[in-house]
Amino acid sequence: MRQSLPNILTLSRIVVIPFFIAGFALDAPAGAWVTFGLFAAASVTDWFDGWLARRWGVVSAVGRFLDPIADKLLVTAALLMLVADGRAHPLPALIILCREILISGLREHLAGDRIAVPVSKLAKWKTTVQMIAIAILLLLPALGGWAWWAGETLLWLAAALTVVTGWSYMQGGMRHLLAADRR
Repeated sequence: MRQSLPNILTLSRIVVIPFFIAGFALDAPAGAWVTFGLFAAASVTDWFDGWLARRWGVVSAVGRFLDPIADKLLVTAALLMLVADGRAHPLPALIILCREILISGLREHLAGDRIAVPVSKLAKWKTTVQMIAIAILLLLPALGGWAWWAGETLLWLAAALTVVTGWSYMQGGMRHLLAADRR
């Protein structure tokens, strides 16, 4: 059990997505609290699964593979639902989603050349700001107007950090790609 718990936590983020999406069909404010609760619980598992795996020395290839996929699926579902529901502006959501796809593709390609692209500290801050923004926007029907301002401001900040960190990753990745082309 000790070896599989971190992976079970990671998988739980994927399993919760249909329930999270269904929460948007519930009337406010109950639906807001349900989607927030599911998103918050899933976000906590994002930190907790990695912490457990490192602490117990059970980091696995499956976990390293599934963790970023689970994160991106959860964030994508949340952003798409928030935009569709009119709670989030589409432009920062689009910026965030495009960067995630671009950097995932870069990481996948560079992994084929056995080049790791470690997560930067600024990217961790971006993720934190993004998760807080999404959480606030999920609660918008229950919290009212100030929450829209706070959530949108943080979402735009996350989009700005997304551009900065994405640019940094692309610069490093392009150096490797250009060097490979010269060989």
